[in-house]
Amino acid sequence: MTTIADRVRQARLAAGLSQTALAGDSFSPSYISLIEAGRREPTDSALSVLAERLGSTVEYLKHGDDGPNEARARLEIDYAKLDLSAGEPAGARARIAAIDLASVTNAVRVDALMTLARAHEALGDLEAAVAILEPLLDDARARTHNLDSAAVATGLVASYLEAGDMHRAVEVGERVLGELEAAGMSGTDEHLRLASTVLWAYVERGDLLYATHRAAELVRQAEALGSPRGRGSVYWNAALVAEQRRDYPLAQRYTERALALLGEGEMGRDLPRLRLNYAWLLLRSEPAEPHEALRQLDRALPDLLAIGSEIELSRVDVERSRAHLVLGDVEIAETSAREALRRLGDQPRLETAVAQLALGDALHAREDVAGAARAYRWAADMLGMMSATRQSAAAWRELGDRFLGHGDVAGAAHAFDRALREAGFRPTVPATLREAWTAAAG
Repeated sequence: MTTIADRVRQARLAAGLSQTALAGDSFSPSYISLIEAGRREPTDSALSVLAERLGSTVEYLKHGDDGPNEARARLEIDYAKLDLSAGEPAGARARIAAIDLASVTNAVRVDALMTLARAHEALGDLEAAVAILEPLLDDARARTHNLDSAAVATGLVASYLEAGDMHRAVEVGERVLGELEAAGMSGTDEHLRLASTVLWAYVERGDLLYATHRAAELVRQAEALGSPRGRGSVYWNAALVAEQRRDYPLAQRYTERALALLGEGEMGRDLPRLRLNYAWLLLRSEPAEPHEALRQLDRALPDLLAIGSEIELSRVDVERSRAHLVLGDVEIAETSAREALRRLGDQPRLETAVAQLALGDALHAREDVAGAARAYRWAADMLGMMSATRQSAAAWRELGDRFLGHGDVAGAAHAFDRALREAGFRPTVPATLREAWTAAAG
């Protein structure tokens, strides 16, 4: 049976404190030693001082996980996580808000706040998620709780990525990675997961050369030290880096390795999302593999229907449309593209523009040239409303290819120009010279 002595000692070691540091000015180190040896029963007032220094509570030190506040809080957190898995973030947020975080241990408090941040992120309130995670990370770093720091930093980097603040994402991630490595935690799942998330921030920032170098470095480290889950995470993100470099064969090999490591027993959204990405790659390999792509989509769909978002489901529809188009099933291709658009609604999203491209391709295959042109123009209008990213640059490039195929040279030139601009390549010809060329052409 775990006793007060055991819990005090475990909490002290987890906090990285010596017996002298825990004693402070209130007790003698020998008194702490006697408590941990089970030879002294501390009073409630003494436990109150110890609990504050240990980031714990009197209830936990006396009763452990069986204490009423602790048990009730853990139960509510578990229910909140189930709400998130079921696609009900508002319910998760309400559950966490009802917990008295002042009456629970620091470990439970961190778990609750991390879950609350995930709920805010799922609701699209990234500012609220960051407002929770930034002080939580500062507290974990101040306590030198490296596992908490890694988990919080991974969530914070992901939030900054989603918000488009790549520089802050890299800054936060690299700082915590340095602390983990100094603490001898290189190659642990926590280290590899954070490093993989930071890797994607480099890709989004346009540092593809460095991202490629880091991806290869992480693969070597994961193979030497990582667990199957940690290695799977690294291979997945390395595949995304290769994909951005248009090295589809390498991206496919890395994705296959990640699928083998994560395995069929993996819970949550990671495995179905990985299958969706694999289908995307299969349709862009030479030659394309539409049958295998459809098989991967069929295997991903049940999990995504249960715990995925409408955006992820729309991506399934788009890739299904492309696979059927390659197979010559034009009607199914059109139906799938329209289903993706139905899911996405009227919001200006990159996914909506991509779905319009898929619809245009299906209509063109049906020889509905006018309908295809309308879909491509709609995609162009949608892209024009969005901020520049590498993904939007790629979409503009795809659109330019389609305009060129339709003989719309002016539209193709405009689309290719937008692709270059959004990839960071701006015009360098002086404005006066461009005006002179325009006048001469006129």
